[in-house]
Amino acid sequence: MSLLLNIETATKNCSVSLAKDGITIMTKEIAEEGYSHAEKLHVFIEEILRETQTTFRDLKAVAVSKGPGSYTGLRIGVSAAKGICYALDIPLISVDTLQVLAQQVKIDEGIIIPMIDARRMEVYSAVFDKNFAKVVEVQAEVLTSESYGDIEEDAYFIGDCQEKCKTVLTKPNFHFVSSSIFPSSTEMSALSYKKFLKQEFEDVAYFEPFYLKDFMITKKKV
Repeated sequence: MSLLLNIETATKNCSVSLAKDGITIMTKEIAEEGYSHAEKLHVFIEEILRETQTTFRDLKAVAVSKGPGSYTGLRIGVSAAKGICYALDIPLISVDTLQVLAQQVKIDEGIIIPMIDARRMEVYSAVFDKNFAKVVEVQAEVLTSESYGDIEEDAYFIGDCQEKCKTVLTKPNFHFVSSSIFPSSTEMSALSYKKFLKQEFEDVAYFEPFYLKDFMITKKKV
C-alpha cells in the first residue's frame, strides 16, 4: 500500500488530498480571493492526516503541482512539499498543473484546453486529446479573436478565465466547462501514483516550480 500526499496551490484553490494507490481518500480545499494558502495549507495537511488516522511516517511520497500558475501559490506549495520530503527522507513528485486541470473533463471526441488566468487577456494553456495525452505543450499566450481559429473539432475550455475567453473565442465548436474552474489535488492522485510507480522523482534540494512568464505579443493588423 502506498500513501501519497498531494498538494495543489497553483491558483486561488488551496487543495490537499491523501491518496492510497492512486485513489483519493480525502480532499480538503478552499478557493478564496485573498489567497489563503499560507494560512490553510498546513492546517489542511494536519487535518487530513488526523481524520484518516495517518501519520507523516506512513507517507511514501509527496506530490506537488509544479505550475504554471501563481508565483506565490507555487512557492508556498513547493516549499511545504520539499520540507516534508526532506524531513521524512521520502521522494518528491511534481505534476503539471494544466494536466491536473484537464483531468476534470471527460469527453468522447474533441480536445481539452485547460487555461489558467494570468492578467488582462493573458493565459497559461495547453491542449490535450480525449485520452489526456498532451498534443500542444504548455504556453503563455495573449488571447485574441484569432486564437485557436484553425481548430475545427470540438474544443472544451476549462479554467478560471472562461468569462474573458468567451468574449473572443466565439466559434460554435468552442465549449466552456463552467462546472470546473480550478485544478484540485483530487485529480492529482492518479497522476502522482503513476510517477511514483515509475520512480519519476524530483531532486528535493534543487527542484523549482515551473514559472511561465513570457507571453506572445500579437501585432494589430493595419
